[in-house]
Amino acid sequence: IASLKITEAISILRTLDKEIDHVLANFEEPGKINLVDYMERNFMFNLPLEKFGYLTGRSLTTFKRDFKKAFDTTPQRWLTQKRLELAHYHLVEKKKKPVDVCYEVGFENLSHFSFAFKKQFGYAPTALKGT
Repeated sequence: IASLKITEAISILRTLDKEIDHVLANFEEPGKINLVDYMERNFMFNLPLEKFGYLTGRSLTTFKRDFKKAFDTTPQRWLTQKRLELAHYHLVEKKKKPVDVCYEVGFENLSHFSFAFKKQFGYAPTALKGT
């Protein structure tokens, strides 16, 4: 039944958009794109480094090498730093709760977020006014 539903959905797509055949038939790997622009726009998504590499058109090894060249740090350190900066903004300016901010900025769990936040800023995210 799943196969039938997929076929039906594709048929509807093809009826609504005549250009969709090109997209549906394109199974090429994504090409190399600008790493800095991509990461600045997508750092808050909780993806493994392999996936970030794939989405920027790189193997994991090439992704790490290009990343180090572009940002002068490791991907994991940079991601943590950017996520913490965004979290701090959401907590202070938007008055959001730590539990909500934690997942919005790309952390996997609240305890890791709280530990990293306290290490970075010297106080727990719950210590901020309005949280």
